[in-house]
Amino acid sequence: MRVLMLSWEYPPENVGGIAPHVHDLSLALTEKGQEVTVLTRGNGPMGTTEQIKGVKVCRVGRSAPEPPDFVSWVMQLNLQLMEKAVSLVEEGETFDLIHAHDWLVAYAGKGLKHAFRLPLIATIHATEWGRNNGLHNELQRYISNVEWWLAYEAWRVICCSRYMSGELQRIFQVPVNKMRVIPNGVYPELFRCPAGDVRAIRRRYAADDEQVVFYVGRLVFEKGLDLLLEAAPKILAHREKVKFVIAGKGPHAEHLHHRARQMGLYHKFYFTGYVDDLTRNALFSTADVAVFPSLYEPFGIVALEAMAAGTPVVVADTGGLGEVVQHGRNGLKAFPNNPESLADNILWVLTHPEQAAAMREQARRDLETEYNWGKIADQTIDVYQEVQSEYQRSDWHRQTAMAARELSRHHWTRPGPATAGAAGRYTLTGTETGWSHPAFNEQKGGYQ
Repeated sequence: MRVLMLSWEYPPENVGGIAPHVHDLSLALTEKGQEVTVLTRGNGPMGTTEQIKGVKVCRVGRSAPEPPDFVSWVMQLNLQLMEKAVSLVEEGETFDLIHAHDWLVAYAGKGLKHAFRLPLIATIHATEWGRNNGLHNELQRYISNVEWWLAYEAWRVICCSRYMSGELQRIFQVPVNKMRVIPNGVYPELFRCPAGDVRAIRRRYAADDEQVVFYVGRLVFEKGLDLLLEAAPKILAHREKVKFVIAGKGPHAEHLHHRARQMGLYHKFYFTGYVDDLTRNALFSTADVAVFPSLYEPFGIVALEAMAAGTPVVVADTGGLGEVVQHGRNGLKAFPNNPESLADNILWVLTHPEQAAAMREQARRDLETEYNWGKIADQTIDVYQEVQSEYQRSDWHRQTAMAARELSRHHWTRPGPATAGAAGRYTLTGTETGWSHPAFNEQKGGYQ
């Protein structure tokens, strides 16, 4: 099938988990014989088109004029994505369906669905209600309404966990039979540290005799890093030589720095800011435990990334994290929003390295059987085929096919010089008129 994929982020433009998800899914679908065109944003003034491992990636240029606020920026991005899609069709490309990822491309998804009369599939990665534990201002309510609208317009809604399926039912009343649960995945080879002195990278952040508790991700409230700060005194009371390495950036960073100083823990926390993939993988491979104490996490792909790197994980038993991690088998789960439980589970990993190694090995096997992209691509293709089968039988498809046959029967023509026919009939083919039909009577203002 020919899939038009819409995403507001795509590597190297990474903001959250959507970019790696769309990248890996597109690659896996291409490896399964599907034709995938990704429409996304670029970072330059002009648009670009490139083939990346069989995936066609079209990036639109930066908005001009510069939008005054975030919502205006989203709207301009959607207009640019629609313009690019139309130009692709004019150049002869055809698509069987549209697959939109999250609310930031909802307008383009809906517009192209109705313009091309193609089925729309939406993957909803998170909700504004879940990210903020409710809706507290007009912007949040607006974004939530757009998310509902995307789910309404979609032929099928894909979500990454049973938790998210329940959330969409509860918040948006999405029918169960409209949703499909397909988990995230990872390519483990992307998280294996290449040969070299990884200890040298580790020494930038911790001494050789310190155990490393590692977090990587966005520094935002819902990731629960305040809980890790609260858990730190108990951990340090039992294991003095521990360094907490926090990698990533985000709007919560200044607050976390300030809180660590207030608690007298700043010398035990290393806030690295953004780290490249090599540094991330080196820290994963040398860390004693990776910790993700999220308050809200629809899936928690970062836990899979830690598992792929061979790092024991401790997570909060919330959202999709609670489905990925099976306590005592492939990782440990702390009670949600509970720093005491978080500290206890981290201490267990730090003091039981042999048992932690066994969980790490089980996590590796789970990645191969449950979270590999080949299996995820197969499940996604099943949804595509299910939708295509329903679409082919629908009145919408039949009406579109009839209209196409009617146009073909009347032999519409491309622009050319305007000519007068018998009985005042005209073929309106002047360059200003676009596509035209020979049965159009210009003088009477209609088709004869």
